[in-house]
Amino acid sequence: MKKMSLVLLCLLLITGSVLTPMLHTASRAEELKIAGQFGLVYAPLMVARQLKIFERYGLKPIWKEYGSGGAVREALVSGEVDVGFMGIPPFLIGWDKGCQWKVACGFVVIPVGLVTYDPNIKSLKDFKPDDKIAVPSPGSVQHILLAMAAEQELGSPNALDNNIVAMPHPDGAAALISKKGIKAHFTTPPYLFEELLEPGFHLVTDDIKIFGHPFSFNVGVAAERFYERRPVVYSCFVNAIAEAMAWINSNKEEAAKMLAPEFQLTPEKTLQYLTWEGMNYTTAPYGLMGFAEFMKKAGYISRVPKSIDEIAFPNMTAIIGSRGGAPSEIEKLQYK
Repeated sequence: MKKMSLVLLCLLLITGSVLTPMLHTASRAEELKIAGQFGLVYAPLMVARQLKIFERYGLKPIWKEYGSGGAVREALVSGEVDVGFMGIPPFLIGWDKGCQWKVACGFVVIPVGLVTYDPNIKSLKDFKPDDKIAVPSPGSVQHILLAMAAEQELGSPNALDNNIVAMPHPDGAAALISKKGIKAHFTTPPYLFEELLEPGFHLVTDDIKIFGHPFSFNVGVAAERFYERRPVVYSCFVNAIAEAMAWINSNKEEAAKMLAPEFQLTPEKTLQYLTWEGMNYTTAPYGLMGFAEFMKKAGYISRVPKSIDEIAFPNMTAIIGSRGGAPSEIEKLQYK
């Protein structure tokens, strides 16, 4: 039986949906509890839900939304969900604490930026002690990016710790646009784009300036136990996500019409956001080791993975590859 499961897994990974009809003939669909968050980064999950892509793979998705990567991490640890999407930092914090999980897929490369309405704040040096900066949660991508920027500009990754307040993206955007309670918001699309279109609002810094190159804003994470015990479900999950990504990339206008009500935007505005410079719907992973190395140096985690194999499943390491001689471009993009 175990041998047969491995054969099925290999076939699914190679051929994508070739075994989907076989799964559909099962007596009942396999339930899969999926944890997401808020924002345009989760467009593939929204598309998959509306197009019933997971159902075509013989799965019954149970959709759950959380306000931060830390909350997704806890849901995975508790067994409340089977797979979840979170930033690389929350994933690494859990891995460092002993969570037996790995990256199953990269999940979207997007612009990330620190926005303010204050014309006097042009760099991190201009923030005063009482100027509050909203991030989704401690240990989030935005928090770690802010720490990286603080180290670069202010000499310490902890220089702005007292300025940080935790807010889910929708609340942070509402507070910044109303100019109440916070001076800046480190956020993602569509909130980033909405804020930048406000008169007088501007970027203080962004992901490329801080990290040096694009990185996976989120990664899909699964427990090793899930991967080993439910290999066909794991493969169907990976293939369904890839199909949702491919659909968005090939159908931007239709995707915009579908997603507009989710964000209470017009289809035209949603299309503008989907095609904004830097938006890249891809399952390829970027930046895994770069975050790990910085977080170890700054004290957020106690160790760095010895190799990608320690933190990513084989379908991910196959995408990254291992070029003889000098590293390939995608290998280099794992580092800062």
